[in-house]
Amino acid sequence: MAAESDKNLVEILENPNPIDVAKYMNFVSAPQTGAIATFSGTTRDTFEGKTVLELRYEAYVPMAIRCIKSICSSARASWNLHSVAVAHRTGTAPVGETSVFIAVSSVHRADALEACRFLIDEIKAKVPIWKKEVYSNGEVWKENSEFLQRRSELGNKDADCCGKKAEIKEHSKKPCCGTKVRVDDEGS
Repeated sequence: MAAESDKNLVEILENPNPIDVAKYMNFVSAPQTGAIATFSGTTRDTFEGKTVLELRYEAYVPMAIRCIKSICSSARASWNLHSVAVAHRTGTAPVGETSVFIAVSSVHRADALEACRFLIDEIKAKVPIWKKEVYSNGEVWKENSEFLQRRSELGNKDADCCGKKAEIKEHSKKPCCGTKVRVDDEGS
């Protein structure tokens, strides 16, 4: 059996490299899997009535990769997954283009769907990737709502993305996924 890290593909792509969705879909495809769940985050053309021209991403790449790999390990600890692929762009992402792509394969759909949701939520909450929205009349650095919520949950402590114990909690906001992971600030 292949090592867990052999079944994860984590990449931070530098501008101007677009995300090759087929590459990540092929990575997670396997005859023993019955489900592949994906998330594709794309640049939309408006936000709160403002015309969006593009998004610009910056990342602390070594830490971002380390954090995403840690999040993948947490997902594997909670769901029965075959393969996980995560790609995130840095630089400019024009309207309509993909900024982040996640693909997860598993034997059953529930594991793939729940893990995919967990991965994007945790990536947005913890990984050192910053987004600037560029509008027709200005620009602004954005904080993800997941990051702000997590900071509030942790009592405004700066939480490290790596090495925290993940604890499964019932998910009360949306019935589609059933579980939500909460980071336990104490050691494993």
